[in-house]
Amino acid sequence: MDNNFSSTDLEFQQEVRAFFKSAYTPDLQAKVESGEDHKGVAIEWQNKLNAQGWFAVDWPVEVGGTGWTPVQKFIFETERCEAGAPDVVPFGVKMVAPVIFTFGNDEQKKRFLPRILSSEDWWCQGYSEPGAGSDLAALQTKATKDGDDYIVNGAKIWTTYAQSADWIFCLVRTGTFEKRQQGISFLLIDMTSEGIQVNPIHSIDNHHSLNEVVFDNVRVPQENLIGVENQGWTYAKALLAHERTSIAGVADSRRWLRDIIELSKEQTNYKGKLIDDPQFQTRLSDIEIELMALEYMELRVLAKLSSGATPGPESSLLKIKGTEIQQALQELRMQTIGAYSGSLHLDDFENDLHRRGSNSRRAYMYGRAATIYGGSNEVQRNVIAKAVLGL
Repeated sequence: MDNNFSSTDLEFQQEVRAFFKSAYTPDLQAKVESGEDHKGVAIEWQNKLNAQGWFAVDWPVEVGGTGWTPVQKFIFETERCEAGAPDVVPFGVKMVAPVIFTFGNDEQKKRFLPRILSSEDWWCQGYSEPGAGSDLAALQTKATKDGDDYIVNGAKIWTTYAQSADWIFCLVRTGTFEKRQQGISFLLIDMTSEGIQVNPIHSIDNHHSLNEVVFDNVRVPQENLIGVENQGWTYAKALLAHERTSIAGVADSRRWLRDIIELSKEQTNYKGKLIDDPQFQTRLSDIEIELMALEYMELRVLAKLSSGATPGPESSLLKIKGTEIQQALQELRMQTIGAYSGSLHLDDFENDLHRRGSNSRRAYMYGRAATIYGGSNEVQRNVIAKAVLGL
């Protein structure tokens, strides 16, 4: 495995770095950190990326993507994190769009992909259900044929940003087979359809991003079926493998680690500067070593992707270690910033420490779910055992 960038890649790195420096302005950063008007701010940022031609990073050129190599994607993501710029909202551009351009028909590509590129359509993900979370194959939301439509009944839960979504992509049960995964289909559903109810779920970070979505005799045209009926599990697996790889968040964790080190130089305890405390140094070093190992695992996956392969059990490994490291960093950052982590509102921001404390608290609260979403870490260990050990 060659870890050195080519001269072309280094030139690309400088181009990306310059873009983030000019495009991610202090004004936009303030809007992001305020947490207000999330949809409007996200669309503003995504439109900047799209104007540069850098929004649909993983799409083929022929449907409006960058056509970048895996190395270029890695460089872009690393520079984004180094700049502190937000990631795009993934449900449209990173999740459903690859399913559409890989498994959808020409009409579906023409209908949906341009509106995802322009951020005109806001998507959410209908996978988990009240009785089917990590065991996704246990889902019970049913789609029954009725003429040219499906009639959908059931409920999805933990549906992020459903309150603002125009469309939801759903796994629904369209058949009954001995193997549960064989009776699942992939449907695209207009959120303005009659019979859809969105119930808010307020999480411990004091924000409303999660929801329950209830379907009561919702009529969905059969033309909104992706691929072949009862084969939706195949499409969902492809989506989840890439999602779990990206959840590792190595570049973001490096930025948080650097922030903790800088904070520890400012903060003190009864022994003096926190950075000089041997116990603190040990905790910091342990996380840094784990993160370094994770980064090399990510580079191995990058080398595999560069050769044309797809993520295998490595995606589960990255997801497990990545989210565990994120939680360790979030906890250490809260402890490092101390009492400032209690800052709740913009009015509390008397200085930079109040702002960073509030951001730390929010990241810590939301991050408690990191080892659950995208497939809980316990289930990912079972995936690894089955794929690698044959258990």
